[in-house]
Amino acid sequence: MATIAHPTVADATAVQPAPRHQVVAFVVMVLLLGLAPFVLYPVFLMKALCFALFACAFNVLIGYVGLLSFGHAAFLGAAGYASAHAAKVWGLPPELAIFTGTAAAAGLGVVIGALAIRSRGIYFANITLALAQMIFFFFLQAAFTGGEDGIQAVPRGTLFGLFDLRQTNTMYFAVLGIFLLGFLVIYRAIHSPFGQVLKAIRENEPRAISLGYRAEQYKLIAFVLSATLSGLAGATKAIVFQLASLTDVHWTMSGEVVLMTLLGGLGTVFGPVVGAFILIGLENYLAQLGAWFTIVQGAIFVVCVLIFRRGVVGELGRLLRKPL
Repeated sequence: MATIAHPTVADATAVQPAPRHQVVAFVVMVLLLGLAPFVLYPVFLMKALCFALFACAFNVLIGYVGLLSFGHAAFLGAAGYASAHAAKVWGLPPELAIFTGTAAAAGLGVVIGALAIRSRGIYFANITLALAQMIFFFFLQAAFTGGEDGIQAVPRGTLFGLFDLRQTNTMYFAVLGIFLLGFLVIYRAIHSPFGQVLKAIRENEPRAISLGYRAEQYKLIAFVLSATLSGLAGATKAIVFQLASLTDVHWTMSGEVVLMTLLGGLGTVFGPVVGAFILIGLENYLAQLGAWFTIVQGAIFVVCVLIFRRGVVGELGRLLRKPL
């Protein structure tokens, strides 16, 4: 009897070309985002783009490795504080401030990943949550963070000495460029041989190990990649809003990125982007409801989960029978 190889493992060293429908979807997304600031409020769009990158980075871990982290706010918030401090206190230009924040998140990702990656399931989630709470209390008590006030009045500066980020539209297109860069890095990673191995580990880790893949190393690299790009989102957000606060490092932010990913579509390319825009849109347009906002938001999420079992983009891909 012929042996049928596991498709994910068998194709782990094959690089698949980008499907045409995904290329079309990417072009449409770029066009819509390029025209959006002339129709919608640019500050809202910049916030949504930062969280879209955050959700895409989180999706690398949960969607393609199968690891649920409840501590990703630590990377978003830590990068924000590092970026804000570098720009305001050290006087670095925005590109170096963002790089500093991203590097800080990458270093933090190495440390937390090395401690948590050996565990699985709920144990992994609890360890990441506990470590993230330690980071939260550090930023609450540290002198340079400003405590509950955070780091305020962060200068936007001039990008590469050419582009004045104090201009809203200039800042928007800089954020769009950063988002697209991060999105393409993620897309390339998950469609590379490295990404195929991650999927193999997610589907059947013992089999992947039996074929010679060092699962823990692959998971650690994925964790650090996710942390780094989450830090890129947080560092950019601090420059955009000229503020680094405890909100971004609080555990509720880790819960929000889970909602964004599930709402858009777990393990899909464009799902986290859609989920982030939906969540930020709800927060923006339903804020006038005051205390009722949380109840209305929860009801909307329940309806979405019941109707869109695979997320908005996941269900759309199922209807089209093409992965998005």
